Amino acid sequence: MFEELKEKFRQVMPGSGFCSLRAVRESNEIVQVRQSVLQPITRYEDQGVMITVVAGGGYGYAATSDLSVNGLRAAVERAQSWAALSAGKSVVDYGKIAYPHPTGEYASPVKSPWESVPLKDKIDMVSKECARLKIDDRIADSAASLWYIKTDILYLTNGGGEVRQALERLLPTLRVTASEGAESQTRNLGAGSYALQGGMEIIDKVGFLTEGPRLAQEAIALLSAPNCPSGTMDLLLAPDQMHLQIHESIGHPLEIDRILGDERNYAGTTFVKPEYVGSFRYGSDLLNITYDPTIPDQWASFGFDDDGLKAEKLFIIEKGILKRALGGLVSQTRSGLPGVATTRADGWRRPPIDRMSNLNLEPGTSTFDEMVASVEKGIYMQTNTSWSIDDSRNKFQFGCEWGRLIENGKLTDLVRKPNYRGISGTFWNNLKMVGDQSTFRVLGVPNCGKGEPNQIMKVGHASPAALFADVEVFGGE
Repeated sequence: MFEELKEKFRQVMPGSGFCSLRAVRESNEIVQVRQSVLQPITRYEDQGVMITVVAGGGYGYAATSDLSVNGLRAAVERAQSWAALSAGKSVVDYGKIAYPHPTGEYASPVKSPWESVPLKDKIDMVSKECARLKIDDRIADSAASLWYIKTDILYLTNGGGEVRQALERLLPTLRVTASEGAESQTRNLGAGSYALQGGMEIIDKVGFLTEGPRLAQEAIALLSAPNCPSGTMDLLLAPDQMHLQIHESIGHPLEIDRILGDERNYAGTTFVKPEYVGSFRYGSDLLNITYDPTIPDQWASFGFDDDGLKAEKLFIIEKGILKRALGGLVSQTRSGLPGVATTRADGWRRPPIDRMSNLNLEPGTSTFDEMVASVEKGIYMQTNTSWSIDDSRNKFQFGCEWGRLIENGKLTDLVRKPNYRGISGTFWNNLKMVGDQSTFRVLGVPNCGKGEPNQIMKVGHASPAALFADVEVFGGE
């Protein structure tokens, strides 16, 4: 398909201005078992092309699933028409943007290909792990699944650019709910965050074949645990909660298109102002946030973004100071702010916009035991179960599945329905210890929504455990 597209694009691409072709071919397969009943195997494939034209200072794009020469020519003509109509009427003069003509390739590291395991063996594996969750009559619901995604991307420009990227992703999930009387408690394997690039080797890496019985035992234990106490105390967060804390209170506020107000009608705005970039103290000296597309197995690693910018690791926040924001080529030009290569689309039908990619908290120097030992009164929380954040991405509230009190430097009683709330700036400035590499975990968010029409994006977040001072903690109903 891609070799044929190269020749067809050569026949239809305009000789002046800028023109790109982004072809995406994606296939998905989901194997899921719930309560020992195999659910319908989900398979779907999708492929098509997005043509982008910049001419006369205007910008136009057109998507098509007609991959014939005539289909591509029609898409180019539509994109040229939109570029002509938008010239002089856009928020930025696209003619001043130096679109690159990159060459290169990127491929996910795969040790054990998904296709190397027969479907029957995958069904047997998922069925077995679902059955292992049923350890007690109090287990009311259980589910196990594997979601595999293969994405091939070809990016061509009329200036000789050519980038090929082949991404393979796997998300294993386990979910178990225990119920007794009016009480129900659920435990998940990372709450859908154990999403990585690679092949079947990910199953062992995330504990899909070993963690089920432990999760089931923890769900049952939570049934008789007391409710989480309320009060202001130290809060130690596990990576499978930290990833969403980073996502909601650092990632979304720092998107340049949101800073410029583009998202206010749909997903809200941000408390971050353009003048903050370069000097604003976002957190304590321990806060080091990177945009890092170079971790090989992370969910959103890639070599080039969808505008052809080469991806490289950069500090977004360094020693607590905001250094740059999350925006690609157009937003950087429009705002004058430093950004990163993170313009992305969720498929061939949509234009790329500013998205989070891999946004990570760098490891610190403290072991998990050292962080616990430093706490006189506090709580340790694992695994996100709910989130809420205001439309300026400032005030937030999160709930977790699992909590244990920390008293006089030791983990003590189990508590259920632990929640906490805060304000982004205050919260990150109260970061008092950051876990070392032994607590660091590479995770992902498979379903970040943004844009109009809405786009669902795959985002990566890696984080160690982290300790915060003076956080308002409370229980649930």
